[in-house]
Amino acid sequence: MIKRVHHVGIAVKDLKESAALFEKLLGIKAHMEDAPCQKVTEAIFDFGEGIEIDLLEPSAPDGTVARFLEKRGEGLHHIAFEVDDIDRELAVMEANGVQLIDREGREGVAGKIAFLHPRSVNGVLVELLQPRKKK
Repeated sequence: MIKRVHHVGIAVKDLKESAALFEKLLGIKAHMEDAPCQKVTEAIFDFGEGIEIDLLEPSAPDGTVARFLEKRGEGLHHIAFEVDDIDRELAVMEANGVQLIDREGREGVAGKIAFLHPRSVNGVLVELLQPRKKK
C-alpha cells in the first residue's frame, strides 16, 4: 500500500545553478549526493518528515535522466511514493495491469526503488521507494 509522497524528482542540466535557484526559492540548503547506480548526481532538499524535492543532473550521457533531458528538456521527471514492501507492491501493481519498468526493487539513494512505466500511469513516471530501516 502506498503510504505517502516521498519526493518529487526534477531533471536539470546544471545542478549547481539549479540548486542555487531552489535554495533561494525554498529557503533551505540542499545536500548533494552521487547516485552512480542511477547515473545522476542529486541535490536533495529535505523538508523534514521524509518529504523531499530532488534535483537530478545526469552523470553519464547514457542514463535515463540524460535521455529525458534530450527528449523533453528540464522539468518534472518523476514522483516517488513510499511503500513498506516494494516487491509485494510491484507484484500487486503487475497483477492489476500496471506495466513495470523494474520487476523487483533495486538499490537507490534512499533505499530500494522501482519504477512503473509512464504508459500505465497517464504519462507520469512513478517511483516506488522502500526507505532503508533506520538504525
